[in-house]
Amino acid sequence: MNPLIRPAELIAEPSEVLVIDVRHDLTDPTYGFRAYAEGHLPNAAFLSVDDDLSGEAGPNNGGRHPLPDPQTFAKRLEGLGVTEDTLIVGYDSSGGNFAARLWWLVRSIGHLKVAVLDGGIQAWLRAGGGLKTTDFKPRRKGQLTVRPTGCPRWDLPMVQQWVASGSHPDIACLLDARAVERFAGESEPFDPVAGHIPGALNRPQSLNLDADGCFKPASVLREEFDALLQGRDPMSVVHSCGSGINACHNLLAMEAAGLIGSALYPGSWSEWCSDASRPVATGRPS
Repeated sequence: MNPLIRPAELIAEPSEVLVIDVRHDLTDPTYGFRAYAEGHLPNAAFLSVDDDLSGEAGPNNGGRHPLPDPQTFAKRLEGLGVTEDTLIVGYDSSGGNFAARLWWLVRSIGHLKVAVLDGGIQAWLRAGGGLKTTDFKPRRKGQLTVRPTGCPRWDLPMVQQWVASGSHPDIACLLDARAVERFAGESEPFDPVAGHIPGALNRPQSLNLDADGCFKPASVLREEFDALLQGRDPMSVVHSCGSGINACHNLLAMEAAGLIGSALYPGSWSEWCSDASRPVATGRPS
């Protein structure tokens, strides 16, 4: 299904829908809770990027935002009333940055009925949608079966092994979603080391959006990604960023453009740079 849904399409959607607010600010952990309490889409639930869309760090699950345990995440969705028939729609106020993480996580446990509200809460308000302050109450008891699907070519251990081995370009292409300044090592607001994984390409996730904060048309996205990837198979692309969040934005944009099958490196730069023995590259893309 299309990974993006517009406000008018959401209103007219005939299926059972659960809307999830995942607004977040990396510099203010309480922002999302406060924003949700002040006003959210009608009947929307709230999930925290730090508490619900992230898990415990471990030997094979690193970085600043480790992936949650699949069963634990599924139980959280069940607690919101999600069943196999539920369409999940995530939204934020950041151009889809955090909603894309929700989208990827939901798909990663095998629930493919999931989309991101294109343009987020801003697009909803521009379309005349209202907000509510009432607390969310599940309509029914949820039930989900975890069916890990992943990328057709990659699973998580394979991604980690490939990156750790040096991200050999003859096998795949690493695509970094961070801003150019962070990729180049000119600034680093979150991690102790600045720079990027050697061999990575740079595609700042902000390039996926138009002036209104909505995703560019699929044809435009495809043209831009094709120019960057220069004929590489989409299934040979692995996405990275600071901690596995913004990378999902590029992954979603490729899927929206019909470039199907790329994978995510969840630990991303924050995991890579935590090991002082790993090489660091700097400099802007040529």
